[in-house]
Amino acid sequence: MQNKLKSTFNQGVLLLLGVLITGLHGLSAQTIPTPKEHFGFGMGDDYHISNYTQTEAYFKKLTELSDKAKLVSIGKTEEGREQWMIIVTSPENHKQLDRFKEISVKMARAEELTEQEARDLAEEGRAVVWIDGGLHSTETVGIHQLTETLYQILTREDKENQRILDNVITLFVHANPDGHEKIGDWYMRKSVPEERSLSGLPVLYQKYIGHDNNRDFYIQNMKESANLGYQLFVEWIPQVMYNHHQRGPAGSVLAGPPYRDPFNYVFDPMMVTGIDAVGAAMYNRLNAENKPGFTRMDGSSFSTWYNGGLRTTTHYHNMIGILTEIIGGPNPEAIPLVPDRLIPDSNTPFPVTPQEDWRFQQSIDYSVSMNYAVLDYAARNRDHLLYNIYVMGKASIDRGSKDYWTPFPKKVEAIKTAYESTQKEGQRSSNMRWGIPSVFYDSIYQAPEKRDPRGFIIPSDQKDFATAVKYVNALIKTGIRIEKAKSSFSVGGKTYPKDSYVVKTDQAFRPHIIDMFEPQDYPNDFQYPGGPPIRPYDAAGWTLAYQMDVKFDRILEGFDGPFETLAYGVLEKLPESTIKASKSGYLISSVHNDAFSIVNELLKKGVKVARLTEASAGMPAGSFYIPSDGQSVLSSFGQQYGLPIVAASSVPQSLAYIKPSKIALYDNYGGSMPSGWVRWILEQYNFDFQLIFAKEIDQGNLNSKYDAILFISGGIPSFESSGGGFRGIDEADVPNEYKHMVGAVSKDKSIPQLKKFLENGGKIVTVGSAAVLAHHLELPVKNALVEIQRDGSEKSLAGEQYYVPGSVLKTKINTNLAATYGLSDYADVLFNNNPVFKFKPEAKLQGLEILSWFDTAAPLKSGWAWGEAYLEDGITGFSAPVGKGTLIVYTPEITYRAQSHGTFKLLFNQLYKN
Repeated sequence: MQNKLKSTFNQGVLLLLGVLITGLHGLSAQTIPTPKEHFGFGMGDDYHISNYTQTEAYFKKLTELSDKAKLVSIGKTEEGREQWMIIVTSPENHKQLDRFKEISVKMARAEELTEQEARDLAEEGRAVVWIDGGLHSTETVGIHQLTETLYQILTREDKENQRILDNVITLFVHANPDGHEKIGDWYMRKSVPEERSLSGLPVLYQKYIGHDNNRDFYIQNMKESANLGYQLFVEWIPQVMYNHHQRGPAGSVLAGPPYRDPFNYVFDPMMVTGIDAVGAAMYNRLNAENKPGFTRMDGSSFSTWYNGGLRTTTHYHNMIGILTEIIGGPNPEAIPLVPDRLIPDSNTPFPVTPQEDWRFQQSIDYSVSMNYAVLDYAARNRDHLLYNIYVMGKASIDRGSKDYWTPFPKKVEAIKTAYESTQKEGQRSSNMRWGIPSVFYDSIYQAPEKRDPRGFIIPSDQKDFATAVKYVNALIKTGIRIEKAKSSFSVGGKTYPKDSYVVKTDQAFRPHIIDMFEPQDYPNDFQYPGGPPIRPYDAAGWTLAYQMDVKFDRILEGFDGPFETLAYGVLEKLPESTIKASKSGYLISSVHNDAFSIVNELLKKGVKVARLTEASAGMPAGSFYIPSDGQSVLSSFGQQYGLPIVAASSVPQSLAYIKPSKIALYDNYGGSMPSGWVRWILEQYNFDFQLIFAKEIDQGNLNSKYDAILFISGGIPSFESSGGGFRGIDEADVPNEYKHMVGAVSKDKSIPQLKKFLENGGKIVTVGSAAVLAHHLELPVKNALVEIQRDGSEKSLAGEQYYVPGSVLKTKINTNLAATYGLSDYADVLFNNNPVFKFKPEAKLQGLEILSWFDTAAPLKSGWAWGEAYLEDGITGFSAPVGKGTLIVYTPEITYRAQSHGTFKLLFNQLYKN
């Protein structure tokens, strides 16, 4: 009996051990796989990169196996993929995630918090840090460092990692799934690893705009931008965000914070010094790990002036926005010898030596180290980060609640000018070095009329209110508090109607508000006094309200009214139009951009549409007339836009019925970003079109297929070059479905076919640099930006004389022509060193007509225009008959990044035929 019990006991022990072993084996089977185990290669292995499908599967696996990670969809991409964010923190923090998110948002908005409440929340909360990857898909380090960092933070068990998990909520965000899939598949298509290359992708890696997806964040036209923006500016509002990019400047490994001047004058100083603090943690860590080659400040071209980038828009929201640009990729490369970078200085304290064999893994290792530097800084300073973003927000609220003067360079120049006018010759500069009387500060720098607005009012009775609502929605997407009038009200003696929008500056994100309404004042920035200009990192001026032609009033005093505060992040929509029955038909004003959306759908459905050839019945010339038999289609489709659809009292006398043009939009192999933006615009406004490439142009017979061909800021070879050819990839290596894209517009083949197209009755519209077509066609126009030499010859202006990087300028519009229907006497245009013309004496005889021009020596409205007086009388738009057809030329960027709604009609008016 005892032996039997003993035997039974032993069997039980063995059974229990078996169960434990099985359980342990089960736990082992649930161990998080390394990237190499999942992908078949490591995240820094040479000649290997992942695609989105593989990475999405890994993200799902990580979050299934770890209680430290949560997978969240932030929306769909332009191509319909799911865009993921992984939230990583300790399991204990995950249980209170909603509370920590609430604290993060409360601290950032700084509304109705006492000092003690803010300090208590800073103590209770967790730092929130954003780390993204893959925005620019050809910059392959970005997404691979993100994947590697995720694996490490979920599996490492050291004290630093635990400190990060305990004190930080990290938002790991995939910034561009569509591009990741395209680039990954394209690169890995070759079976021989050494033959793989990132170059030659046939299309843009973001459906419409490729690399310009990092220029979309203050308007958020693209779905991916809106997804990312909602998390950044509404849902989480992290204290720190880290945006990974490539490439580092030659002779370095990477460029990072702090950044070169100028920084934007609307920033809170703590945001700027916060970047310094996080930057110090990053390069100190690299130095401690013997990782040289970090350059900063004047060691690179990156500044904090521009708004609109994924990183830079956060600066206007008091977030510590970090950008690094690193070298490296799946193909080994060299670090070239740049002698001036070999000596340590404040820009590059620890230079890297030239190397012939820099590997992908090294770049991944650098990036992971920098991620940990940022996260460790946040973990050690979580309460400071939370409290500091509150302090910045509170300071913005205070500035918007009282008289405040933003320190713009023009004000300083005004002080100098005023002081110098009181001094004798020879004393001016020497006296100024030792200080000048404060009366010049009081009377000029802080002149009452020069103070910042307390708020802005966007009247609901402006001509194109629907576009104004689009502008308001851009503000809402970026987390701005908007108020709306429930009834009419008066401010400063002016009455505003119900539904007008009010944007007060007494809120945390005041820097962004000022930046969207007020002109940018870029400083005169030269390599040395009298020397060439230093190019801004991107645009120098962009004021969105100007670009969209939104009418608003600046209010300098505090004000209130019957306002309701809109919910954060919830977009506005106009109420549907009401249409009264009319036997005489209907009218829609030509001032409305959305009128084109309605008209295009009506034309597709066979409804007749005409344009008024002269003003009639209170409607401006160019307004659209729809006969009464189109009422049912108009009602079912047109009402949704919320435009005034007016019942005509009688059929107008002066009508020209229109038909849709067969439109071709020029593009090239690899994709054109300016063309891509217009592709998106045309789709939004319901225009049908086809893409056209150089090969098709060269084949001729264009009039049988198209009525209008559009060339947007590129595509036409410069007048000095021969053009033609195709560079970047062997055509034999191009897949068959893309071979029709290969090639470029050339002088010898393409230009003659384009001329024939015009002569046979076609229309060509050129924008920006594509205006060079006018020279190829030998039209009687010449470059306006020249100086006359002693021998009577003309010489292009040097940069020391004239320089206008991307800025907003005011141009005069000839409103007497069908080409400019719907526009006012002046338009604000985005101008970026674009061509400017003058007519030769024979131009008028040949029928050329001016559409727009600079009628002043000071057209600058926002940004930087050095030597702008040279622009006076320069032509920015004209039409020219060529045979039976017409060439339309616009030299400014009238479709700039799908932001310049105020000049869209200059294009749209060209896209119909009679």
